[in-house]
Amino acid sequence: MTEDELQALLDKAIPERDRYALFVEECQDQDVRIRFSPCADESWSTAALLTIVDTSLRAAAGIEAGITHLAMTRLRDARPADVIALSRVIRRAGEIVHAEVWLFSHAVVDAILHATATLRR
Repeated sequence: MTEDELQALLDKAIPERDRYALFVEECQDQDVRIRFSPCADESWSTAALLTIVDTSLRAAAGIEAGITHLAMTRLRDARPADVIALSRVIRRAGEIVHAEVWLFSHAVVDAILHATATLRR
C-alpha cells in the first residue's frame, strides 16, 4: 500500500475530530510513520495520545482491526509540537495481529510513549 492509499483509508475511517491533521509520511510493508499536529494553542492530553496510538496501530495492522489488549508506557510529557508515530506489525497469526507503536515529540529522537497491542482483524 502506498502512502496516498493509506492516507485516503485513514481519512475515510477515522472521524475528523480524532485525526489531528494526520499525515502519512511513510508506509513500507508493515511499518508506518504518521505525523499528527495538535489543535491551535492546545497541548497533548493523554486521551489525545491514546487516540494517536489507536490510529497508528490500526494503520499498521489493518484499518479494520480492533484492539483487544493494550500496554502503554508513558516515558515523558509531550511537547506542544507535532507527534510522530512509528508503528509496526510484530507478528501475524490468522486474524490476530501483534503490533507496537513509538510516539515522539517533534523529531524522532526521544520517545514520549511506547505501546504494544494485540489486535483482531
